[in-house]
Amino acid sequence: MDRAPEVAVVGAGIVGLCTAYALAERGTRARVYESGVPGHGQSSGQSRIFRHAHDDARLVEFTRQGRAVWDEWADRLGAEMISQDGVVALGAPVPDRLRILQDAGGIPVQTVDSAELHARMPLLAEYRGPAMLDEGGGAIRTRAAVESLADALGDSVVTDEVISLHSTGRGTVEVLSAAGREEYAAAVVCAGPGTAGLARNVGLSLPVRPAAHVRLTFQVRGAAPERVACLQDSSGDFGEVGVYAAPYPGNARYAVGLSQTVEVREDGSFADPEELVALNDRARAYVSRALPGLDPEPVEYLHCWVTSLPWSEDGMAVWEADRIFFTAGHNLFKQAPRLGRALAGAAMAEGLEENLRPTAELGKPR
Repeated sequence: MDRAPEVAVVGAGIVGLCTAYALAERGTRARVYESGVPGHGQSSGQSRIFRHAHDDARLVEFTRQGRAVWDEWADRLGAEMISQDGVVALGAPVPDRLRILQDAGGIPVQTVDSAELHARMPLLAEYRGPAMLDEGGGAIRTRAAVESLADALGDSVVTDEVISLHSTGRGTVEVLSAAGREEYAAAVVCAGPGTAGLARNVGLSLPVRPAAHVRLTFQVRGAAPERVACLQDSSGDFGEVGVYAAPYPGNARYAVGLSQTVEVREDGSFADPEELVALNDRARAYVSRALPGLDPEPVEYLHCWVTSLPWSEDGMAVWEADRIFFTAGHNLFKQAPRLGRALAGAAMAEGLEENLRPTAELGKPR
């Protein structure tokens, strides 16, 4: 007879799936609650960027460790999860981020001239400003990652919506869902925009800022390049600061997003719905100026929720209340396997890593 699940994981996005898989590595079974399709909420899309570059050296080290977990799991599950083509970064932040990466050690990173930049990013218009290449970065194959983890977890992932959860006062956590009521030794909540609401039920106020984000996908003109890096553009040379882009598997399509988001009220409505349309238009205009190797007419639109913390767009943290752990942050896809292992350890009463506590403000520029 199968053992009863010991830990509840709320949310089958990439963080929830990684947490459950990390628990399984330790021989601990989890039940993963997901009201929709695994990986189709805040983790949706075909491609994300894995990058080492951050403004906080602690987060650089966390990311460096995380790359090793990605590689370990890719080998075990038999799926490519991160491409080998690197990440190109442009603009004024390059010198400082290059220094932080070099000080961290063990991360292959270098400045690149215009010729090397063109070789790595053949879709890009002429650019002669500061540029660097994070050789150990690449495009996360998001669908492969989500599907491989979900398949490995099997019937541990259930279609059910968690309404509330609380400590019983006897060392367990009770989870109330649309379809039942269960007790567990611990619970991990990684439910994207729903995390803050569940946290309020146990008296925690998470400083999460909900917003909406736009990412467009464009077809490559002509034959797909054999090699194409991900892109972070903070230069402003092409009219936007804070652009990120990543290729789809096969390199025939390229997803482009602006770091700007659209404000969302507490009730989930938009302060200005027209801003979503404006972001779409700005992304298309950027592609026309910066990426002549792409057809500027989008072939796919992705609109999704994001949650960020006030100290950094890369900020992340975990709140704890009586064996219930709530995780929040933006840009967590690349951190998910390493974060999942940390959350698994915390759920098994090994203690939460100090850098993940809210007071550490992980990701804050230093």
